[in-house]
Amino acid sequence: MNKAELIDKIAGDAEITKAAATRAIESLVDGIASSLKKGERTTLVGFGTFVMNERAARTGRNPQTGATINIPAKKVVKFRAGKELEEIING
Repeated sequence: MNKAELIDKIAGDAEITKAAATRAIESLVDGIASSLKKGERTTLVGFGTFVMNERAARTGRNPQTGATINIPAKKVVKFRAGKELEEIING
């Protein structure tokens, strides 16, 4: 499912306009991103938790040349599914 399909589903299920559903989705994504940028976790009970982790710098190899390259440290977002979501997925 892509963003447009999700907006259509929300608009239909909630009986709201697509514009209102779009604003709701964008607000959700902005809220999660703002929280993560501050270093906070975002938990949606039953759905899951978004957390920011730091990936340490490391060395790797260029697959074309085999040369060693330095891969810099960076922040990554991790998602852990909640219990209810896991139960839905796993039957």
